[in-house]
Amino acid sequence: MRENADYAMTDPDEVRALIRSAPWATMVSATTDGPVASHYPFLLEEGQESGEITVVSHVGRPDERLHELGSHELLVIFSGPSGYVSPGWYDVPAAVPTWNFATVHAYGVPEILSDEENLAVLERLVDHFEDPLPNPYRMRRTLENAAYAERIVHGTVGFRLRVARFVAKDKMSQDKPPEVVERVVSALEEPGPYRNDALARRMRRALLPGSGS
Repeated sequence: MRENADYAMTDPDEVRALIRSAPWATMVSATTDGPVASHYPFLLEEGQESGEITVVSHVGRPDERLHELGSHELLVIFSGPSGYVSPGWYDVPAAVPTWNFATVHAYGVPEILSDEENLAVLERLVDHFEDPLPNPYRMRRTLENAAYAERIVHGTVGFRLRVARFVAKDKMSQDKPPEVVERVVSALEEPGPYRNDALARRMRRALLPGSGS
């Protein structure tokens, strides 16, 4: 990813916040047979020391072999809100279109988990996504379901990724004056083909802190 100091996200806490809000990620490996990409949900391990970032996930077999998981560096890409920005929203004499986005590229060598640890991660994943529901579905809700989960865990491979380095961007029109940013945010909040409430909220929080939610 091309580096640009104006848009760089360097604070590990901000990186963790984006990972927390965007758990569905793309994992990429440069293998002996060429590049391999897959898509899986990731969970951030909480309660770490400042500056440390660790995530856990799993893959369905045979993805662990396709990625040569654990034998070399893995890239995991987390993508936050993004969207098209029309130059017509700027109301300036000369402008070009752009795309605003937030993303994290996290690198590290995965540590393969035991079946027991993998099952615990799968249970955490289920709980994480079920907790907001009025009647959360638990993996161990019945003896039958618990037995089923213990059987299917063998079809997956869990892993922990301690992030050795990351490159992150938060491109939210930082190069534009506040009045232009306000016009862009307002346009993103209007009904139409490019309405993007999530991107508008992120821009408002980052660049227009007194203007509302």
